Amino acid sequence: MPGVGKTMLAKSVARSLALDFRRVQCTPDLVPSDITGVSVFDPATQRFEYRPGPLFANVLLVDEINRATPRTQSALLEAMQERQVTVDDATHELPEPFFLIATQNPIELEGTFPLPEAQLDRFHCLIELGYPGAEEEDEILRTHGPASILPETLEPLFGIEELALLRDEVRRVRVGDAVRRYIGDLARGTRTAVGVDLGASPRAGIALFRAAQAHAALRGRGYALPDDVKSQAGGVLRHRIFLGADAEMRGRTTSAVIAEVLSRTPVPAEQQAVAG
Repeated sequence: MPGVGKTMLAKSVARSLALDFRRVQCTPDLVPSDITGVSVFDPATQRFEYRPGPLFANVLLVDEINRATPRTQSALLEAMQERQVTVDDATHELPEPFFLIATQNPIELEGTFPLPEAQLDRFHCLIELGYPGAEEEDEILRTHGPASILPETLEPLFGIEELALLRDEVRRVRVGDAVRRYIGDLARGTRTAVGVDLGASPRAGIALFRAAQAHAALRGRGYALPDDVKSQAGGVLRHRIFLGADAEMRGRTTSAVIAEVLSRTPVPAEQQAVAG
């Protein structure tokens, strides 16, 4: 929904981690080169020089991505998976780290273009930002009413080097054989669920694996448990499951599919999860 602080959140994350932030506002007339950059002829050198677009940032916010045409949306596919951009037969590496956040317009259907399955599968997770509760909204008014608080005023917690070290620590979180098999069982369970035309891909399983590692690390553990997997399953899988027309007409949702798969998939005991 508009006005719930999505841009403020993205800029604050970038500022807190000392990362370069860019923002792209999607419209139907946006073309791929507006995002990836363009080669411009330089009369002085008699050569074409590549001028990078806003895609070359650590944190890129693509606002209302479903307002961009499919041609422009597809310009992000290579960047999201390979962390590189190919322009005029030349490949350019994106900065490290690279983090893309995209928002969708949930209200208007006219002038919007739904994201294809291949692109949705490249997003690690789907977060729904609804309206705040009474206490949260009162806190917003108390804090932001008297004065404007800008993300630029935030002090970075740490830099890119420290962020890379933290990422390496997360990757070292141990995922035992039982938990790994549990993740695979959940992914396969979505593919055979009633009303599902397209279930979670192997890429989705990898994303759930890494999300479980991060969840465990945030709780100070060096090993992942089934509870870590279950806590992340909704955000990681729900945008990767596509229902048939009949199921959608009956009001079935991807969240309901995930809940059913979680309920019927055997959960390994904690002793099994820690071992292996």
